Amino acid sequence: MDEYRFNVFGRLVLIRREGSLWQAYAVGADGKRAPAGFVVPAFIEAADLEQYLFDLFHESATPGNGDVRRMA
Repeated sequence: MDEYRFNVFGRLVLIRREGSLWQAYAVGADGKRAPAGFVVPAFIEAADLEQYLFDLFHESATPGNGDVRRMA
């Protein structure tokens, strides 16, 4: 199962491939996951997730949180 964590303008997001679909989860400070409330289309490749998230949420950028970064 493919799973990727991102810092999306200060918000922690987990994107997981479940079958042929992507599922997006918001990750709380306690590590608990909840549905993130947005859709990642199935045709998006794993290598393009970071750019997709940037394009989707670019209006959330602030001077202190101005980027989308993949986390280890």
